[in-house]
Amino acid sequence: MDNRIENSESTAVLSARNIVRQFGTGRNKVMAVDNVSLDFREGEVASLVGESGSGKSTLAKIMLGLLKPTSGEVRYYDEPLSLTTLREKRSYWRQVQGIFQDPFSSFNQFFKIERLFRDCLYLRGERVSRQRERELFAEACSFVKLKYRELEGKYPFELSGGQMQRLMIARVFLLNPKVLIADEPTSMIDACTRSTILDMLLKLRDTNGMSILFITHDLGLAYYVSETLYIMDNGVVVERGPAQELIDNPSSDYTRQLIADVPKLHEEWLTA
Repeated sequence: MDNRIENSESTAVLSARNIVRQFGTGRNKVMAVDNVSLDFREGEVASLVGESGSGKSTLAKIMLGLLKPTSGEVRYYDEPLSLTTLREKRSYWRQVQGIFQDPFSSFNQFFKIERLFRDCLYLRGERVSRQRERELFAEACSFVKLKYRELEGKYPFELSGGQMQRLMIARVFLLNPKVLIADEPTSMIDACTRSTILDMLLKLRDTNGMSILFITHDLGLAYYVSETLYIMDNGVVVERGPAQELIDNPSSDYTRQLIADVPKLHEEWLTA
C-alpha cells in the first residue's frame, strides 16, 4: 500500500518547538523528552518510532495538551498552544484528537455507547434532534463496519477489544478533527484486525484530509503507513526524513538496529 502524498509545500498544522520534559529532580531526574522539534503538516501521515521508554508517548501527550512541557512549546497553525480555559481546551480537542493502545481505558465504562457519541456532538458544539443523532451515530458506526442498532443501549465493557478499537475510530469519524495522534493503536490486536484498523485510519485521511501521527515501536508498521519517519531514542529524535529514504539510507546506529527486524515485519504487513 502506498499512502504517500507530496506535501512539501503544505502548512505545518502542529509543531513541537524545543520540547523538554523532565520528571523528578536531582539524582532522580529523568529527561523523558530532550529538546525535540518537529513539524507535522496538513494531510501528512507520519510516524514517531522508538522502543519502550524512548519518550515518544510523553511527547504525544504533550502535543495532545494532556501534559505540560518543562520547557519549549507546541504550536497549532504556528500559534503557541494555550489551554488555560475550558473553552480553549474544547476548541483544541475539537481539532486535535488522540486514540490509544488500550481501548477500554479510553471510554468511561459507566456510560452507554450513545452517551459516548453524544459527548462528541457536545465537543463539536452541535445540538440536533434525537433522530438526527441516531443517523449520525449510525453513519459513524457504518464507517467502521459496525451496526449502531446492535450497540445501542450497551456499555463499553460489553464489547470485544476489536469492537472497541473500531468504536474509537467511529468517534474520530464523528468529530472529524484536523489531526489524529494514534499512540500504539494496534499493538493489542491480531495482525488481520490490525491491518483493517490501519486501513480505516488511512481512509479517514483520504476522505477527510486528516493528518495522522502514529506513535509506535514497530518500524514495519511505520514504514507501511507513513510518508515521514521520526526515530526517537532516549528522549531525542536521532533521525528524521521521508520513510523510503530513511529506510534505504539510515544515518544512526539506532535506526539500523530497528531496521534489522523490518524484513519480517514488512512481510507480515504484506500478507495480513
